[in-house]
Amino acid sequence: MNKEWKEILGNLLTVKSIVTILLTVVFSFLAIYDRIDGGQFLNIFSIVIAFYFGTQHQKATEKTAEKGENQ
Repeated sequence: MNKEWKEILGNLLTVKSIVTILLTVVFSFLAIYDRIDGGQFLNIFSIVIAFYFGTQHQKATEKTAEKGENQ
């Protein structure tokens, strides 16, 4: 269990993850205090999250393909 938590924490400390989390916090703050409207927040947040999960999915697909070639 301890090893799993270290791996999860290690994955969260990548630059992509830090940027995604930071952008989420900043834009959430701006939306709460009416600095930007909900539509702007939704557009920006959707792009950031789509990019993050898209790159994560691509990375997982590449790892799966590498494992298949090595076997």
